[in-house]
Amino acid sequence: MNAQSLTGAISSISRLMTENRDYLVELDQQNGDGDLGISMAAGFKTVADYLSSAEEKDLGRLLMKSGGLFNEAAPSSLGTILSIGFMGMAKALKGKEEAGTQEIATAMEAGLASIMEKAKSKPGEKTVLDALCPAVMALKNADGLDKPTAWAKAAAAATEGSESTRAMKPVHGRAVYYGEKSIGILDGGSVVGKLIFEGISDFIK
Repeated sequence: MNAQSLTGAISSISRLMTENRDYLVELDQQNGDGDLGISMAAGFKTVADYLSSAEEKDLGRLLMKSGGLFNEAAPSSLGTILSIGFMGMAKALKGKEEAGTQEIATAMEAGLASIMEKAKSKPGEKTVLDALCPAVMALKNADGLDKPTAWAKAAAAATEGSESTRAMKPVHGRAVYYGEKSIGILDGGSVVGKLIFEGISDFIK
């Protein structure tokens, strides 16, 4: 990954968020504020627009700026969470203009660690982490595979992780008030996590 491929990957994610905007709104209306699709489409478009015109080559600096812009453009709980992830990745990639698949996976792990620490959350609580964590683990375990296959495996793990949230009861945010009624409902945040990895995988292919 370099600045150019980062731009391509984020643009691919942005396209999927825009295409799925109404679906994400519909999911969020079941146990949230209903603004998920709007905030995610706006957040990733803002970052994609920034990256497409940025002259910076340092991946850490690009991701740090992206995190700040995302937080401003997606003023929601998930917007804040993902911006923390961006910034966690930024610290891991500071000073690098290129990064291999395993370096990216390690940076993503750092981003997830930042999210879990600051949000006081973990996988199994019906959140975006239920898609992101298995995806990053799959990417780490794909060392030695070609890039398209490695990212396809990560995307498949994210999809499986997202689907697993149907059986979970939420422990964070507004969804907590719905309690047992949330069982059987797909978590919107986890779908965002799935779309992130699908977007990257589509770009790599």
